[in-house]
Amino acid sequence: MSASFATTMDAAELKGRITRFHQAYSDIVAQVRRVIVGQEEVLDQVLIALFVGGNCLITGLPGTAKTLLVRTLAQTLGLDFKRIQFTPDLMPTDMTGTDIIEEDNTTGRRTWTFVPGPIFANILLADEINRTPPKTQSALLEAMQERSCTVRGNLYKLPNPFFVLATQNPIELEGTYPLPEAQLDRFLFNVLLDYLPAEDEMKVLDLTTTTHVAKSDPVTNGEEILSFQELVRMVPIGESVSRYAVDFVRATRSSDPTAPDFIKKYVNYGASVRGAQFLVLAAKARALVKQRYHVSYEDITAMAIPVLRHRLLINFQAESDRLSTDDILKRLQEAKPAPKA
Repeated sequence: MSASFATTMDAAELKGRITRFHQAYSDIVAQVRRVIVGQEEVLDQVLIALFVGGNCLITGLPGTAKTLLVRTLAQTLGLDFKRIQFTPDLMPTDMTGTDIIEEDNTTGRRTWTFVPGPIFANILLADEINRTPPKTQSALLEAMQERSCTVRGNLYKLPNPFFVLATQNPIELEGTYPLPEAQLDRFLFNVLLDYLPAEDEMKVLDLTTTTHVAKSDPVTNGEEILSFQELVRMVPIGESVSRYAVDFVRATRSSDPTAPDFIKKYVNYGASVRGAQFLVLAAKARALVKQRYHVSYEDITAMAIPVLRHRLLINFQAESDRLSTDDILKRLQEAKPAPKA
């Protein structure tokens, strides 16, 4: 086979994979729209997280369909779905599983048998993750980063693909435990759900208060999702765009010489290197979703706030001035605008 023919074959295969990606994305959105009303930006961000292979923290008020969104996505993607309701008395083994002693009725011999917990799924919904103590929250750290869990010294690999989609309630603070910064840093996005507009609420009533039962159908599978994740990483990014992403992330650190004065005033700790990695990966996925085959400055700008909002640790001065991390990041975007393409 000649080199030119091989190159042609590679290009044709790549074109087919890109076409299938766009078709699958359209089908996923269409199926989810049969159940979920509105929240276009939220759905886009959650799907980008899935295509990147990252975990997602969904912060929203009660009744904003956080759990329904995750369950519907799992059905549409054709993936195994498990849900854990986090409570103050939840133990790590309630998630990971545990070893039990089983006795052979014929020989009387007893052996340890591992019983997998709900963490052994493709999509794990950690519902109200901030309602459980740090000891149990930390059991997710290894799973989120290494895609494995350790029980009694034995290492068990989790199914592939594996995603943690965690929800938390921002207003119910009594009986909650803030997530440690080390765990927050392992989430690709912190997605914010807000109330729907009036017209969308009317659609929700029409959809949920009749005998009609909204349901989504599977349109893809785990093997194809892994293929999409590989495809996302193949999207090229120019050195100047990568440099802008790195410079923007470094500017969130008050110790960096390039940080503006308001960062030094309001931020104790900025985003880590993982923040820059996730920002570029999310920008690649967004570019592919938008049917572009390279990353632009617009992709970096659009993904900066959801990727970085949970990675900044602001100080008391910012809180007293009623500034959120979103406010500070928007101000940073104004201070360090993207170069003109």
